Amino acid sequence: MPSSTSRVVENAKQTSETVLADASNAMKSATENPIQAKNDFLHTPMMRAALPFINGGLAGMTATTVIQPVDMIKVRLQLAGEGVKSGPKPSPVSVVRDIVASGKIMDVYTGLSAGLLRQAVYTTARLGFFDTFMKRLTVSAESKGSKIGFKERAGAGLTAGGLAAMLGNPADLALIRMQSDGLKPAAQRANYTSVVDALARISKNEGVLRLWAGCYPTVARAMALNFGQLAFFSEAKSQLKTTSLSSRTQTLTASAVAGFFASFFSLPFDFVKTRLQKQTRAPDGTLPYKGMFDCFKQVAKDEGMLRFYRGFGTYYVRIAPHAMVTLIVADYLGFITK
Repeated sequence: MPSSTSRVVENAKQTSETVLADASNAMKSATENPIQAKNDFLHTPMMRAALPFINGGLAGMTATTVIQPVDMIKVRLQLAGEGVKSGPKPSPVSVVRDIVASGKIMDVYTGLSAGLLRQAVYTTARLGFFDTFMKRLTVSAESKGSKIGFKERAGAGLTAGGLAAMLGNPADLALIRMQSDGLKPAAQRANYTSVVDALARISKNEGVLRLWAGCYPTVARAMALNFGQLAFFSEAKSQLKTTSLSSRTQTLTASAVAGFFASFFSLPFDFVKTRLQKQTRAPDGTLPYKGMFDCFKQVAKDEGMLRFYRGFGTYYVRIAPHAMVTLIVADYLGFITK
């Protein structure tokens, strides 16, 4: 037994010495040639698989920080005049004026923590999934001697958007609740202090499953948005490669095109998602809308079909720059980490 124990101890000692030696050599190599060390690390199988998700999340969070005030205005526009066809018709300017008049200009950044969490989950997933799907489709197409077309890009965008939306719905719901809280009378406001506070209180007071309220239109919106944004961005970039435009101009142009189509296809679903996520139960336990289709029906009947496109200009100003910043940052991160 003692000899067996000695052998185990000796083997463990040799193993630890080997690990320490390898770590020391790796650190020495990294010190002497940091660029090579970075490249070696970035090209490990684990990092190659993770980079599309990491880059996507960082790009989305950067864009959200820039665009958050526009998103706040968009939500306030969508919730104004709920249930009334001839209700108030606020403009982006009047919404900002009301916020400034209340003496709380920083309210335009209400829900930023929820917005960042949403991007950390949603955009990380959607851009990561899309990039992964596109790489696999490209390899498959090249093995057959062909190239991927718009149909494949659209399919990758729709699938990536749907999967990511389901993961990000709780943060999205918290964002809507925080942004709409200021529209309620002071006595009825929840006054959430952060996204963690919002998620915890909603779960406790309404049940955990409530965090997935509006999931169907959220998924539909994400699929429509990704179809417009990722598929058209990829297609536009592919078409612009034959032009004399610089690489940066091609990216900007493709992003603007993608932003328009993303806005057009997704706004009606975004509108319904906002209404469903904002609603809370009445004292008798009922909700204003029974679900996505009921909300579509009620809004069309009581407020008119054009209500679904209220605030399109604001929505485009929110979606297009967000898409442009996200895609440009993701493109740049992809370039420096390739």
